[in-house]
Amino acid sequence: MASGSDSALPQALTDFVFDLYDSVTLSQLSEEQGKLYNTDFRDLSSKYFGSQPWPSPQSIASECNGDPMFLALYRELTQRHWHAVSRPSIRDRIEGWQVYRELFEEILEADEPNFFLVPSWIFDILQEFVYQFQGFCQIRSAVYASARKQGILSDDGTIQEGSSSQSTNLVENLSVLQNAGDAWEVEAVYGYLHRMVHRGMPAGGATIHPVSSYLSLFSSVSLSRLDCLLGDYTSSLQALSPLTIHGEYVIPKDEGSTVTSVLHSVFPARISVVYHAGVSFLMLRRYKDAVKILADLCAYMQRGFKSGQLRKLPGSDQFNKQYERMLSLLAILNHICPTNGWMEDSVARVVREKHSAKLEAASSMEEWFQSPKFISTDPSFGLYRQQVQIFLQEMSTQPAGHKLRTYLKLYTSLPVEKLAKFHDMWVPDFLPLLLAYKLRMRQVERGEGDSYIGGTQRSALDIHYYLNGALVHVDEAEKTRRFENYFVAQIAQNIEIRRDALAIDTKV
Repeated sequence: MASGSDSALPQALTDFVFDLYDSVTLSQLSEEQGKLYNTDFRDLSSKYFGSQPWPSPQSIASECNGDPMFLALYRELTQRHWHAVSRPSIRDRIEGWQVYRELFEEILEADEPNFFLVPSWIFDILQEFVYQFQGFCQIRSAVYASARKQGILSDDGTIQEGSSSQSTNLVENLSVLQNAGDAWEVEAVYGYLHRMVHRGMPAGGATIHPVSSYLSLFSSVSLSRLDCLLGDYTSSLQALSPLTIHGEYVIPKDEGSTVTSVLHSVFPARISVVYHAGVSFLMLRRYKDAVKILADLCAYMQRGFKSGQLRKLPGSDQFNKQYERMLSLLAILNHICPTNGWMEDSVARVVREKHSAKLEAASSMEEWFQSPKFISTDPSFGLYRQQVQIFLQEMSTQPAGHKLRTYLKLYTSLPVEKLAKFHDMWVPDFLPLLLAYKLRMRQVERGEGDSYIGGTQRSALDIHYYLNGALVHVDEAEKTRRFENYFVAQIAQNIEIRRDALAIDTKV
């Protein structure tokens, strides 16, 4: 972090720090702080600190009376900016751990927060915390892999000195990592998130400070993301339970906002919940839940892109990427099992136009595994490859099931022997496939008001079939007629036609 005296700083910078400190501690006005955080900080960063760090906390301490909480917030905010515009070294990443530990200890030590932060700021802090943990684990794995490849790191973990400059850098990086102490240990990362989740839980009718409620809410979101990145999909969904249990809890002193409305007000947080829950549902073979949660958000984003509302939000440049990733997941889900009636027609049409033909022609499903960047806490273990293999193993049975469903939809009943011949199989070999497909498509499905982890066992198939002696009987599932989708689509089409017609110059 840069140093320097307060007098050498631009007036615009000192005014910004003073105003931000006032909004955090005294005025605590959401609109004022939102502008300072989302707009003014970005403008000052672009103008003065496009390729260099912000001044150190010590150099602006006079603008906030040396308040330790605000200085910790300022240090995190400016360090996050520096990580975004530079290529942080291993030492920078270890320093990042100290920044977050200092900030979280300041927050957790107070009995009740005496400061205010807008929800988007709190979410960004926690999101960056998980992101920097992810980055540290990735660079650590890369350093250890390079060291083992070059023979610098022995099997017992001993560092052997090398002669080349590249080896020297590796040796230095290994030494820094081995002397990093508890920096970015997964237990400590989990510990901070869990402590903040429980800090803001409503219990016994006690009034919860808004900041504590925001911390609890977005810690749950970040914890769900972290569990998903570590490949623990059940825990990822379990971490979201407070969002359903306390979804209607009205946050005191926040103009009647509920936990759900605050979550929806920070759109990147909503995307994080949906995307990581969608991946978790997919990996847990809960296809219907995955389709519903992903398709609902994609439909919302479609409307937001058309109206231009999403482009007005901070971080909107990332929304298109996330939207495309969710569409790819929906294409996979549509390939695995029937999704008729599970998503809006507009979303189904986009998925079909963009991905169906490519997916049918794909030689491998690996390229379609739109997974998050998994975190491996053990430098010698490749978690990503393990998750890809699990996914490919699951997908290896899908072509047979897809073919079976295609034949079953053509009949109301047919002999098992005939169906087995369609698959070029003997009846004894075919029967396990027939039974296994039905069993695999029976899955937990969330109901209205259920938690992400809860639900009841239902079939994801759009047909029902059963064996009676040597015959297979087939009943097509009752189709859900969604008239509202048809009328909404026609209204939207008429609006576009009317707009085009009004734009025509009819003057003679």
